[in-house]
Amino acid sequence: MEIKDSLKERAGKIKLLLLDVDGVLTDGRIIYDSKGRDSKFFDVHDGMGVYALSKAGIKTVLITAKGSAAIKPRARDMRVAEVFSDVSPKSAILDKLLKKYNVLKDEVCFVGDDLVDLGLIKLVGFGVAVSNASFEIKEAASYITTNHGGRGAVREVAELILKSQGKWEDIIKFYES
Repeated sequence: MEIKDSLKERAGKIKLLLLDVDGVLTDGRIIYDSKGRDSKFFDVHDGMGVYALSKAGIKTVLITAKGSAAIKPRARDMRVAEVFSDVSPKSAILDKLLKKYNVLKDEVCFVGDDLVDLGLIKLVGFGVAVSNASFEIKEAASYITTNHGGRGAVREVAELILKSQGKWEDIIKFYES
């Protein structure tokens, strides 16, 4: 992946990754069983991207407008720093996150896909839309992934950040040994 200079500059500053869940870490489908419990589909490559970011010292926080019991176990597997559920508007917690993680807005990336993500995607330094995001999210984003939500978009963003910061090769070397 060849990275344009302007994109490399934005991604090179990132210290904190914020992710929507439904439509970004999942493909957006929610399946309910006969007892009303939901299931979600997560992509293993996206999880590896988040895990690689944590190995490189970049924290990830999940922010979802809808809670689900399926999110916390997946977050734990990926080494996510924190999960915020039932948050609307999502932009309401940005100041808290900036203080807690001691970062500036320019050092934050948020990946979203739908209208509930619009306020936050406009506030951070690097707003990203998945390729199947709504028109309004794509218009507000600094970058649009080539992959769909729940199908490698988060991995794409993780690699972009790590490559822009010169940390990708260290991840590769770790797994080669």
